[in-house]
Amino acid sequence: MSISGAALVTGASTGIGAVYADRLARRGCDLILVARDGERLAAVAQRIEAATGRQVEILQADLCNRNDLTRVEERLSADAAIRVLVNNAGMALAGALLDNEADRLQAMIELNVTAPLRLARAAARGFVDRGGGTIVNIASVLALAPERFNGTYSGTKAFLLNLSQSLDGELRDKGVRVQAVLPGATRTEIWGKAGVDVASFPAEMLMDVEEMVDAALSGLDQGETVTIPSLPDASDWRRFEEARLALGPNLSRQHAARRYVAT
Repeated sequence: MSISGAALVTGASTGIGAVYADRLARRGCDLILVARDGERLAAVAQRIEAATGRQVEILQADLCNRNDLTRVEERLSADAAIRVLVNNAGMALAGALLDNEADRLQAMIELNVTAPLRLARAAARGFVDRGGGTIVNIASVLALAPERFNGTYSGTKAFLLNLSQSLDGELRDKGVRVQAVLPGATRTEIWGKAGVDVASFPAEMLMDVEEMVDAALSGLDQGETVTIPSLPDASDWRRFEEARLALGPNLSRQHAARRYVAT
């Protein structure tokens, strides 16, 4: 599948976002790069411009700040050149619910849920009006494994997975593609910021960020709605989805299941 137009990438100053920016520029996209750290963002932009010759604009914004978030929403809505959104900005927290301050948990929800939701909505409305576009939401395999890490973080990524699958059904016939990417452990700064030593991970679990992004883009090219870069057998995901959908007829019924009825 071809990608055309300009791409807006959040969390683009480092890690997954910076690699997406590089790869999309090499595919012919001009870029609008969004992050809090203007200095690092400028360095990424200069490097990509020099390597690819594409136009790269930086948009310094804190997506937990409502005014900044609104500025990015408005850009997505108004700029007819934008045809790709990569919702990558996010944060993680180590430890259980009781180990973290409520304000930090709230900040994670604002960055991992509220911001990408609002940006996806703004992009979707613009893309429908423009006749097409692509939304990529960076989730996590922890969306499928809440027992493996901080449950609030896992919940934010499950939200992105659910949002992506719902949006795909809503927008596919309108020419808008939606992809959820579920990386496993990836060698980025997010772990150190969360207080986790990435060196403590078994080497066989940890993927380099370039390989992860290249696999995710290959999944997009193949038309996948959900891409799990490390999953060897795609039929495992299909069976998971089939089992989930098989529950559908019995999730809402007139009477309680027999095991809940007193005899």
